[in-house]
Amino acid sequence: MFVPIKRSHLLISAASSGGGKTTFTLGLLRLLRRRGLKVQPFKCGPDYIDPKYHRLACGTETVNLDAFMMSREHIAGLYDRYGCEADVSIVEGVMGLFDGYDRMTGSSALLAENLCIPVLLLIHAGSTAYSVAPILYGFKHFRPGVAPVGVVFNKVGSASHYRYLEEAAADAGVASLGYLPKMKDLEVPSRHLGLSVEDLARYDYLPDRVADAIEKYVDVERLLGLMASDVDPVIEEESFTESSLHGRKCIAMADDEAFNFTYRENIRRLESRGRVLRFSPLRDNRLPADCDFLYLPGGYPEFYLPALSANASMKQSVRDYIESGGHALAECGGMMYLCDTIRGMDGRDYPMCGVLSEAATMEGMRLHLGYRRMVYKGKELRGHEFHYSSTIGSTPSVAQQYNVRGEAVETPLYRYKNLLAGYTHLYWGEHDDLWTWFD
Repeated sequence: MFVPIKRSHLLISAASSGGGKTTFTLGLLRLLRRRGLKVQPFKCGPDYIDPKYHRLACGTETVNLDAFMMSREHIAGLYDRYGCEADVSIVEGVMGLFDGYDRMTGSSALLAENLCIPVLLLIHAGSTAYSVAPILYGFKHFRPGVAPVGVVFNKVGSASHYRYLEEAAADAGVASLGYLPKMKDLEVPSRHLGLSVEDLARYDYLPDRVADAIEKYVDVERLLGLMASDVDPVIEEESFTESSLHGRKCIAMADDEAFNFTYRENIRRLESRGRVLRFSPLRDNRLPADCDFLYLPGGYPEFYLPALSANASMKQSVRDYIESGGHALAECGGMMYLCDTIRGMDGRDYPMCGVLSEAATMEGMRLHLGYRRMVYKGKELRGHEFHYSSTIGSTPSVAQQYNVRGEAVETPLYRYKNLLAGYTHLYWGEHDDLWTWFD
């Protein structure tokens, strides 16, 4: 029998998307780091962008917790493994508190309930006052197991405006911990800007400004007190799958401004199998020597088309590796890089690696978004699709993919020699079965 342990942690949620979760999270992460605390950030859902800002704010890599791609046991194991090494864990929620991919399933609320995480609710109060009372009452009573321990109001016009909100919270029975005033130049940059590490560094002022505001307008000491709770420790069984890709390997992984959408646990699985060598399709001349596996993750190649196209030696190195039977996985932007060409937003066609007889294009940009499930070689694969491009060609798909409702979608999975490629960002961090996909 396990003895419950004390943990300091918090899930930051909101009534809806656009409520200020990311902005407040960045400020709180920076504030806690300023106080000398070791902070472990987490992100509810499959998002790649928010974790980059988390790392900017506190210097620690975020761990994604996703109920569609991961089992409940795996999520609990990740949360315990990474959280126990920190003084405090901060989880940024997804969408509104109760919004999931199927009613509440996959929501921040169920994550908080399953992991016993106290919930802080953010309310965008820019154009409301006492009407927040029934909203807060509903959030408190809808599912008592995830009742918010407090509320912080965002976009508040003045101290007198906050007094109305504070009274409303009191009448709803929810502790009001403070507010953030309307502040200029505190918007998180667009999620489709392809920001590099250097670009992100230009926004280092943002966590500091929000942290300053939290210190001034939020009862931080009271908030910290509400973050403590008893949790049961979790021991997660590690699994390692045998496959034709046995033994220690040299794994080449693209990692630069154009290709950097990866999950921390996926990379840990790669590292458990061998030595991961990071390379840049933008700047390096060839793949790392003697690599046994090539991983081309997603990213924003559309913002770097001239440089990618001009690096002929790297394109040839990638092409030679795959044509010679090398094992490779390419996701989304990585898959686009392997096409014959990519048509950019400027209308020009840029020659790429020419491994797949497909033409990727940014013309007629349309968002393709959602969870994906497929069965390939008797194995269920799960992941997430998020892109604006499309491909044109006749390469057949080797698997039918489905959305969360079980409806067939047109998203392809390509197989060429020992290459698997497609738009779906896959998760293999739980079962370590990536290697069996190539048997």
